[in-house]
Amino acid sequence: MNNLNKSTPFISIVIPTYNRPEKLKECLESLTELEYPRDSYEVIVVDDGSKISLESVVENFENQIEITLLKQKNAGPATARNTGAKQAKGEFLAFTDDDCKPAPDWLNQIAGCFAKKPDCLIGGKTINILSENPFSTASQELINYLYSYYNRDPEQATFFASNNIAISKKRFQKIGGFDTTYPRAAAEDREFCDRWLQYGNKMIYEPEVNVYHAHKLTLSSYWKQHFFYGRGAFCFHQVRAKRAHREIKVEPISFYLNLLKYPLSQNISQPKLLLSALLFISQVASVVGFLWERNYQTSN
Repeated sequence: MNNLNKSTPFISIVIPTYNRPEKLKECLESLTELEYPRDSYEVIVVDDGSKISLESVVENFENQIEITLLKQKNAGPATARNTGAKQAKGEFLAFTDDDCKPAPDWLNQIAGCFAKKPDCLIGGKTINILSENPFSTASQELINYLYSYYNRDPEQATFFASNNIAISKKRFQKIGGFDTTYPRAAAEDREFCDRWLQYGNKMIYEPEVNVYHAHKLTLSSYWKQHFFYGRGAFCFHQVRAKRAHREIKVEPISFYLNLLKYPLSQNISQPKLLLSALLFISQVASVVGFLWERNYQTSN
């Protein structure tokens, strides 16, 4: 560690995974193609209680990259990321997911950002590679819209999804990592970004830091995804109100109207009106999830 220069920091890549050996294999294959010095990064895979053994998947890469497999009881991706971060040797942490494939220059771009702004939370761009799937496309268009809204000024960004972020390990630990009360991938990244900013830290959006996302969705899984986002949103509102001692600000109606119109202005292969309809469905599912979680917590 001490013999590394500032332009080539040691980076720990943390990947939570659950029951997706084929996706994990594809992700790890992409990491073997990184244009970053092999002795300057490690990969930490955290098995979140998979019912399928992942040991053989990881073992296939041991001769190509420095890789470690950690196991935990199923507790969700937030806990898995924290588990990986605790074992990380790197000065910086780079988080991605098992259904993502980082671009070859991913770590080079991240290292370049940290050379200039080592204390910032860096968020990159996620690119959907399942453009033939309307549900995957709609899900990515929602993220794109949120980034255009919350990260309009890249130097004053306020929201990043957790599948493409990088951060100083020291600062990650200082604010307590991800909130482990979120058992699913639903709003834990939103809460983390909000808490990061409340501590007086800065977030920088870097669109050249790219990962390719292959999250295959059906109408059913698309609905469930956004239903759980809604549940997570209610939990976030509760936590945020308690931490900030005030109710969270609700976005104006124009935010949602512009969301529905967003696909109409984008260069996408799927029918634009279909994507607008799917974005409407996503918001209905989120509202249903939000109300379900509120009722659940009120009655328990």
